[in-house]
Amino acid sequence: MPVENGPERALVVMAHPDDADFSCAGTVATWTHAGVGVTYLMVTDGDAGGDDRTGDGVDMATTRRAEQSAAAELVGVRDVRFLGYPDGRLMPSLELRRDIARVIRQVRPHRMIIPSPDRDWSHIAPSHPDHLATGEAAINAVYPDARNPHAHPELASENLAPWVVPEVWLVHGSAPNHYCDITDVIEQKIGALAAHASQISDISELDAALREWLGKNAAAGGLGEDRLAEVFQIVNTA
Repeated sequence: MPVENGPERALVVMAHPDDADFSCAGTVATWTHAGVGVTYLMVTDGDAGGDDRTGDGVDMATTRRAEQSAAAELVGVRDVRFLGYPDGRLMPSLELRRDIARVIRQVRPHRMIIPSPDRDWSHIAPSHPDHLATGEAAINAVYPDARNPHAHPELASENLAPWVVPEVWLVHGSAPNHYCDITDVIEQKIGALAAHASQISDISELDAALREWLGKNAAAGGLGEDRLAEVFQIVNTA
């Protein structure tokens, strides 16, 4: 599907609550403004997050589910799903592939955003092992699992027909090839990040750093020094 042809439905698969808001919430806001139906799928509840938390992992998971739902609402996403895998212990298992493939067959997206499964040695933070595992499981769920009628027979027994996702947008891909201008929706992105109060203590400090980073992205993409952009590697998966 050409980039200029907007999808009817999109699916964003991320490891933790707040991953989508850091990586692609601005892009998602531009899509929902254009009438695209977007679903968020969070593989974990983020139960291991929060350096200064006072409760246990169950309390944190409950908090982070609520924060992610509120953040999604701010960028026009009302379908937010959680698989409930343990935070910090993800593996790209057949079970995880099946569970992502199930949601692909349910949502039937024309475009997906997922983490890159490749480690970035120049900047280690995006290469959290949960991100890598989610990216590996998600791309395998796209190809071949979701489209193969014989993969995961239990999905067929749930009357979920195979589905081909035409394109996948990788976050932190090794060969970025698309810069999405989010200048007009930056306040929505910042608002979505601010909803994650258990993880972000100073949104004003993050705001400044984020605008600098997004501005560098826009300049690298030739959009102009006064613009802000999120960056992706678009992969044809048709």
